[in-house]
Amino acid sequence: MGQKKDLTGSEKSKIVRYLAEGCSSLKIAKLLKRDHRTIKPFIQNSQQGRKKRVEKPRRKITAHELRKVKRAAAKMPLATSLAIFQSCNITGVPKSTRCAILRDMAKVRKAERRPPLNKTHKLKRQDWAKKYLKTDFSKVLWTDEMRVSLDGPDGWARGWIGKGQRAPVRLRRQQGGGGVLVWAVIIKDELVGPFRVEDGVKLNSQSYCQFLEDTFFKQWYRKKSASFKKNTIFMQDNAPSHASKYSTAWLARKGIKEEKLMTWPPCSPDLNPIENLWSIIKCEIYKEGKQYTSLNSVWEAVVAAARNVDGEQIKTLTGSMDGRLLSVLAKKGGYIGR
Repeated sequence: MGQKKDLTGSEKSKIVRYLAEGCSSLKIAKLLKRDHRTIKPFIQNSQQGRKKRVEKPRRKITAHELRKVKRAAAKMPLATSLAIFQSCNITGVPKSTRCAILRDMAKVRKAERRPPLNKTHKLKRQDWAKKYLKTDFSKVLWTDEMRVSLDGPDGWARGWIGKGQRAPVRLRRQQGGGGVLVWAVIIKDELVGPFRVEDGVKLNSQSYCQFLEDTFFKQWYRKKSASFKKNTIFMQDNAPSHASKYSTAWLARKGIKEEKLMTWPPCSPDLNPIENLWSIIKCEIYKEGKQYTSLNSVWEAVVAAARNVDGEQIKTLTGSMDGRLLSVLAKKGGYIGR
């Protein structure tokens, strides 16, 4: 019987079974044809059992310290639990306890992304709100573009996974694997589009106007009555291709000029209700961290998600404009969120 370094899994199982039957270590060695010096250490280790974990006494947090932590959390947004407790001179508290305490008074959030607003921007936002305060927003054509990629936002690829299960593999591609540019309009309770910008086309003034001609005007706007066209207002943001002299003159030839073309304040995506529609669509197409393998497949997902948006949802978005204007005035032109 030669001495080997390690016991196999099946040999270990047999040793446990023989021990349960009352066999001695010498007999087990003979049955397995293994050296007794190899069998004995395994038997000794298995019979010792696991040592009980000694619980260390936890640091108690007083009511006064809790109040200090709450104030620090309010003053230090996005700080770590360690930084918050250190600012209060509270030491010796394990991370699990710190997080449990903070969960009762705070939430883990990401920083909000928003355009920078200077004094001039805020004044223009207030002037815009005052100008359109009495407007019937059910007659406004709210337009905007959205780019969707094959991979979607990285932060949306998180979720609960059962114990013992492995997280699914997520592809990593440059620039999200490429994307599709989508344009649409909402008015009252209706969604017009979405329309897909041809792949590889960069929207400058000329290509933007040609795109509007081939999609929005030819497929929808021309079919409307003269009274409808007379009362509607066309809204677009201040992207260079939108606000250029060429695009403005082109829209004027289509009858969209002066009061029929809404002036738009700078850095104000929070005031455009169609931005909320894009959020609804993105949540649907990227749910559960979904990724796509081709531009056509992500475009088909956008179209399917848009079809599932009902008229009541659109009406809720366009009907929120009065409240948005009042919020802008109340915040003196400040950002109001979406």
